[in-house]
Amino acid sequence: MAESRTERQVLEFRLEDRNYCIDIAHVDEIVDKEELTPLPNADPRIEGVMDLRGTTTTIVNPKIVLDLDETETGERVVVLESADGGDANVGWLIDAVEQVVSVDEETVDESVESGSIRGIVRQDDEFVVWLKPDEINN
Repeated sequence: MAESRTERQVLEFRLEDRNYCIDIAHVDEIVDKEELTPLPNADPRIEGVMDLRGTTTTIVNPKIVLDLDETETGERVVVLESADGGDANVGWLIDAVEQVVSVDEETVDESVESGSIRGIVRQDDEFVVWLKPDEINN
């Protein structure tokens, strides 16, 4: 049987006790968090910057954008592909990487779509919130 044309691979990760995902096409790499340099007067979602192989990478905390309580300090960074192909590197501070899974886009519940949420993916008995990276970063 042929694979569905609407199937996408997503990176599933954890923020606090909830699972989220983004299209794997947006992910450049996943690294351990290193020392961050805070930026004075930066947007609250910006945790700071870190050196990633000689490139300054801005670290965004999606928990702030999603209005989640912070009981854990993320130790992993998902570095995202630049949306415009430019040199600006952005990474998300996350608690844990869960897995990469294939999702049939026709099964994504888009009735809950909002600014930063693309939809809901039903995974086993849980919901996974599919995020829009551009909305979290801006």
